[in-house]
Amino acid sequence: MNWTVDQLEAFVTAVKLGSFSAAARHLGKAQSRVSTAIANLETDLNIILFDRSARLPVLTLAGEDMYAEAEAVLQQCQRLQSRALTVSGGEEISLTIAMDEASPITAFQHLFTDIAKQFPLLKINIISGSQADIAKWVDEKKADLGILFHLKTQLDSLEFMSIGKFSQSLIVAPEHPLAKIREPKIEQLNQFRELVIRDRTGTTQAKAISPNHWHIDSYYYITELVIRGIGWALVPEHVANIHWYKGALVELSTTHITEPLLIEMGIVKRRDQATGPVMNWIYQALSQGVTK
Repeated sequence: MNWTVDQLEAFVTAVKLGSFSAAARHLGKAQSRVSTAIANLETDLNIILFDRSARLPVLTLAGEDMYAEAEAVLQQCQRLQSRALTVSGGEEISLTIAMDEASPITAFQHLFTDIAKQFPLLKINIISGSQADIAKWVDEKKADLGILFHLKTQLDSLEFMSIGKFSQSLIVAPEHPLAKIREPKIEQLNQFRELVIRDRTGTTQAKAISPNHWHIDSYYYITELVIRGIGWALVPEHVANIHWYKGALVELSTTHITEPLLIEMGIVKRRDQATGPVMNWIYQALSQGVTK
């Protein structure tokens, strides 16, 4: 067995990005080095991984099997590296935490209060964004931890841990025509504009119910527009129930909505990232779940 981690990385990256040249650009290497690494891997495994007869390389059946195995090996290597860094490292000096702006305020106020008491010398940077922003920042090492609503599968480089599920509320303005219908049916909802959450890049968005809908990247901005009578929306119930919206919203029954009404929230971090005492403490604190 003479294959190397670098060969596996070249192979897996080429499969994910669709070509040797794209893999080379992503890895910051010459295309010849990526091609040679994959060719050497085929020799070491005694398996043809790619059919090179077309313009772009296509996985063989054997290559498909090896791809799943190679990806699993790389993920295990990342965890090993993370563990080694954790064992050899000390307590963190600073942490950058990227958070979805609609995270339940009270729960995380308590968390940060406890962090301040437990680690008085720690420097914390908190940045806000949408799901795609947060995952990208963690992947690019601009943030150490991400706290986000889970709307789609995360990047392979990230690990996700669920910390709670939140119900959604169906909200309208008191003056909206739907406010008079306590249990609106789908055909009644379809008559009016729906305001639907999406990320800032547009790559992830919740499924719209009404054919007449707008996409907006902030639950709070959605709620403000609902208050102004622009449409109806499904938002996390802790957003709808914030004290400053009291009297400005009407919550309707979701009896006739068949789409899932629970939103999962969780933490993401890089698989290869070291976890020192502070990160471990935060993970332990959040593993108990968050409340509204």
